[in-house]
This record gives sequence, C-alpha cells and structure tokens, in this order.
Amino acid sequence: MEQEISILGLVADASLIVQLVMFSLFLASLVSWYFIFQRGAFFKNAKRDQLVFEERFWSGMDLTQLYKDASAGQSRAGLELVFKAGFKEFNRLKQQEQIDSSAVMEGTLRAMRVALSRESERLDSHLPFLATVGSTSPYVGLFGTVWGIMNSFLGLAQQQQATLATVAPGISEALIATAMGLFAAIPAVVAYNRFSASADALYGSYETFADEFSSILHRNVHASKKPKSE
Repeated sequence: MEQEISILGLVADASLIVQLVMFSLFLASLVSWYFIFQRGAFFKNAKRDQLVFEERFWSGMDLTQLYKDASAGQSRAGLELVFKAGFKEFNRLKQQEQIDSSAVMEGTLRAMRVALSRESERLDSHLPFLATVGSTSPYVGLFGTVWGIMNSFLGLAQQQQATLATVAPGISEALIATAMGLFAAIPAVVAYNRFSASADALYGSYETFADEFSSILHRNVHASKKPKSE
C-alpha cells in the first residue's frame, strides 16, 4: 500500500509535461484495452458464424431456400453477406434474357468482391489504433522520462550538495513515464499481432468460399443456358 501511495505521490509531484505524458499514455491504454476486448469478442463471433454458415451451405440445402432464410433473419457479417451479395446479383442477371453466361458470372464476382472488401474493412477495424499505440507509446514514455530527468538535473545544479535523496524522486517520476509507455505498448502489440492474424485467416476463408461458390454458380448458369443454345 505504501508503494502505491509513493508512486501516486511521484505522479502528483511530477512536472506538467510529464503529467500530460502519463495521462495520454493512461488514456491510450484504456482505449486499447477496450478495443482488445471488443475485437476479441468480434473475432470469436465471426469464427462461430463462419462455421455455422458453412455447415448449412455444404449440407446440401437448396441455395434459394438458404438465401431466403438469410434474408428473412438478422443478417450476419462474413460469409452470409458474401453469399447474399453474390446470389442476389446472380439471380438478377440470370433473369435477363439477352445476357450471356460470362456476363452473369462477371457481375456476380464483382458483387462478391465488393462484399469481400466491406468485410475486410470490418475485420481490420480498430487494428490501426492498436498498431499506433504499440509503436508510439514507448517513445512517448521515453520523452516523458528524458524531460523528467532533464528537470531533475537542472534542479540538482541549483543545489550546493547533491545527494541520492535529492536526485532519486525526480528520476523515479521520470521512469514512471517509461513504465507506463511499455504498459500501454506491450498489450497493444500482442493484441494487434493476434487480431491481424485472425483477420487474415478469416478473410482468406472468405475468399476461398467466394471461389468455391462462384464455381457452383458457374456450373449452374451454364447448365441453365445449355438447353437454350441447342
């Protein structure tokens, strides 16, 4: 308890610049932890929704019925939106009589690419902030440390006799800024690396699904156009 009080006392006695540095690092740490928990829950739900939809899709269920169920219920992100975007555009283009199969597939692929782009933005949301905190917080803390030590030596120069008791408080309060910078940076870096890998893995699975789904639609559109050409 005494150590906690002494640390708070050092923070309270620090110069205004060092206090601003500490406050900014503390605020960045709080926001980072909020995004860490938020992104953790997001990727957990996204992975779960992906597995649920893939199980329904590959169960042999009729695609039209699957599209109706997806449209009637609450729209989830991820594969469901990619599927809905592609299947909706596919049906719209296929109903046009004066359009060939390649144009149908090109429009379908374009619609799925747009959906994939939106999903990529959702997966990468808030990750740049974590990367920024992880890369800049140590330098911000180091600035506070350098400023605090500089003030300590300036104050020491005005005293006739230098002792450890006179130097230690100023250096200690300066080092707190470095500690806070590391405290804000380390979780942000770890979370960014983990979430970035999760985002890449999910987006890769979305792209794989889009390719497999486009192959199914490609066979479908050619099968429906074949009787008309004979």
